[in-house]
Amino acid sequence: MILLALVAAPVFASDAFPRPAALEHDIAFWRRIYTEVGTDGGLIHDPVRLDVVYEIMKFPGDLSPRERSKRIDDTKRKYSRMLDRLAAGATDLSEEELRVQALWPKGTRRARFEQASEEVRFQLGQSDRFLEGLIRSGAYKGHIAKTFQKMGLPTELAALPHVESSFNTYAYSKVGAAGMWQFMRGTGRRYMRIDSVVDERLDPYIATEAAGRFLEQNHIVLGSWPLALTAYNHGTAGMRRAQEAMGTSDITTIVREYSSRSFGFASRNFYVAFLAALEIDSNPEKFFGPVKLHPIDNSQIMVMSGYVPASQLASALQVDSDILRKLNPSLLPTVWNGSRHVPRGFEFRVPAEMDMNKVVARLASADRFDAQVADTKHKVRGGETLSVIASRYGVSMARLAEMNGLRKPYRIHAGQVLTLPTTGKPTQAPVQVAQAEKEKEPTPPAAAPTGVVGTENRYIVKRGDTLSKIATKHGLTEQALMDMNEIRNRNFVYEGQVLALQASARVAPPAEAQVPVDTAVPAAAAVAEVAAVNEAAEPASEREAEELGPTLVPGAQAAASADPADYSVHDGSTIRVQAAETIGHYAEWLEVRASQVRKLNRMTSATPVVIGRKLKLDFSKVTPDQFEARRVAYHRELQEAFFTEFRISGDVSHVIKSGESIWVLAQQRYNIPIWLLRQYNPDVDLGSLRAGTKLIIPTVEPVAAANAAPANTGPAG
Repeated sequence: MILLALVAAPVFASDAFPRPAALEHDIAFWRRIYTEVGTDGGLIHDPVRLDVVYEIMKFPGDLSPRERSKRIDDTKRKYSRMLDRLAAGATDLSEEELRVQALWPKGTRRARFEQASEEVRFQLGQSDRFLEGLIRSGAYKGHIAKTFQKMGLPTELAALPHVESSFNTYAYSKVGAAGMWQFMRGTGRRYMRIDSVVDERLDPYIATEAAGRFLEQNHIVLGSWPLALTAYNHGTAGMRRAQEAMGTSDITTIVREYSSRSFGFASRNFYVAFLAALEIDSNPEKFFGPVKLHPIDNSQIMVMSGYVPASQLASALQVDSDILRKLNPSLLPTVWNGSRHVPRGFEFRVPAEMDMNKVVARLASADRFDAQVADTKHKVRGGETLSVIASRYGVSMARLAEMNGLRKPYRIHAGQVLTLPTTGKPTQAPVQVAQAEKEKEPTPPAAAPTGVVGTENRYIVKRGDTLSKIATKHGLTEQALMDMNEIRNRNFVYEGQVLALQASARVAPPAEAQVPVDTAVPAAAAVAEVAAVNEAAEPASEREAEELGPTLVPGAQAAASADPADYSVHDGSTIRVQAAETIGHYAEWLEVRASQVRKLNRMTSATPVVIGRKLKLDFSKVTPDQFEARRVAYHRELQEAFFTEFRISGDVSHVIKSGESIWVLAQQRYNIPIWLLRQYNPDVDLGSLRAGTKLIIPTVEPVAAANAAPANTGPAG
């Protein structure tokens, strides 16, 4: 263990990460949450004026989650009643009511007390978790800072995992964000390998590089580190909308004044929570006394030259498998339980004290295979089509259909188990939301977009929804909706959750809205099982998830989207055209004819749709929210389908020459989709390129065929 040296560090502030005086009360609030109150208590407070704290709550250790929730609700109601009396102008105030009144500035208006009465909030304490994170950070923080320094990024960003995961490499949220940097699968696939064998989001070294690239892109788009950090939680496009709406990049103005249905408490507080974490991290002894950090990880790497069973590795290395599992968190349970081999080319970590010459000698006795173990069964997930599954395993769709007694148009459903040919060769990662190849298979009925009731009588939860609102909207009782969807806690629904609106319509949530359940992708429990001592970085209850604020929130947009495109509807019912969109798409999402869209924009059938062009739309049949949801779902499926076929292997620079076409450049010379080129060049107007413009071109390669070899392949020589 390393004893942290005494450092009299000043309160941190820099040009990159300013501490506006107007936000000091907010920073102080999170400093209290991180250092004064543990997860056995919390603060009852106002969510806007964080300096107004009504009470510090403490819970007995034997209090059940249900009893704790009741106690919190009772306390919140108590303060709401007091604030109601202040709003009514009562003069016969009790001692407690006078105390509450004194927490507010003199002259506070009655309307403000009325607002406060409706917004009393509980914030769970996190000092115990923060201390655990400080201790864990010793293993990796130095490496993170060096990595960011090499990338030309502020080294202070190395403190961000305090907010995201408390430096827990196994942190896994209820909606699938994973690892120290809490990447969602969709974003993670742009930078890392994620399949049934390896999930590099759990690798602290590879995920750190991915986080650096993601943060760098945020900064390119937004031009400010406070906004780039907030975008890590709220999304790049969301923060650019805030920037444009307020006409400024000033973080104080945006935090205080920007209003959006999706810019909630977590996003609004993300930057100030980071500043509090950074301050504590710079001088932890000031808050916690002497802190012993975990030793720096000095593990050694050996690159696997073939496919080796994990059990044979442990035996040959004479190292307990539990130790190897902790050193290699990105290897999933399928490897450790023997269903898959440690893959060829994998950088396998071994203890620092091992003699690598002896390691090489010992490994000579281990069986090495020239191919991976193959699947014999596949459990269909929501959004998958037969063509995509067939492509993944390297077999023809006709052969797969024949084996499973399917007839055209080859309809399959989530949960169905398909038998695979024994010669099948999986060639790509599991699909979460796949898109059918139109030339091979009829397009399946479109899934109901977020917040829209489809023909399957289902509803996908939007941000800001509550169970009671959804039930009332669709003529149901809240209890009936809970029973239909097996919901136990009426206070917890999350964005993306799929709810059935009648008993026979119950469906599973979309892939990104729940932890996958088939064996091809680890469930949260399976990932947690990898770590024998997985310190609790996850909420202990659903209620607690709502109370964690901007840190460790399942479903918060932690690295949720690397897509900077703006899919929202703007004032005047207008949008900006994005890559891979056509007039036909807009007509479909609007439920109108394409000719109506063209007529509204004075376009002929020969007029091209140009990326970045403003178009006016007709919302007579659908709402802007419904349109946005369908638009986002389309792009998500498009991108998910691409990343099941290809992975990013690197990038190159290209300087535009006179006469060069962006379409020819992307689709013929570099063979990448325009939307991917857009994501790597978020600050470039692709619709109006000039000679001399420098582009970053991502290089892609097919998902390694190494993941997809027959099971009966024998040992390599």
